[in-house]
Amino acid sequence: MDLKTASALRRLRLVSAPEAVSFLLLLVCSVLKRTTEFNAVPVMGMIHGVLFVLYVVLWALAWYRAKWSLGTSALYLVLSVLPAGGFVADRRLRREAEDAVIASRARRTGVVNA
Repeated sequence: MDLKTASALRRLRLVSAPEAVSFLLLLVCSVLKRTTEFNAVPVMGMIHGVLFVLYVVLWALAWYRAKWSLGTSALYLVLSVLPAGGFVADRRLRREAEDAVIASRARRTGVVNA
């Protein structure tokens, strides 16, 4: 994995957890709006919208750089619209990056011919 691909995956990973948190907070704010006088939906909606758009842009960049299959790219896109999907995406992206580092070290030392 080259540096640009690793950077694209890292940026996607960095925005996936905050996007998931903002989605969950937006759901909580929606419930509070209906049950109390507290209305933070406009503010949380805007924050979540910005983070979601940022996630989609970084997802497209990561798809281009990492050359994911259609299934893998669709999985990461679907995870962005699930309430806790960003946490799953973060974990999978971390594992993918760690595997790439291990493979790179193995190629460099000549252990494997991958």
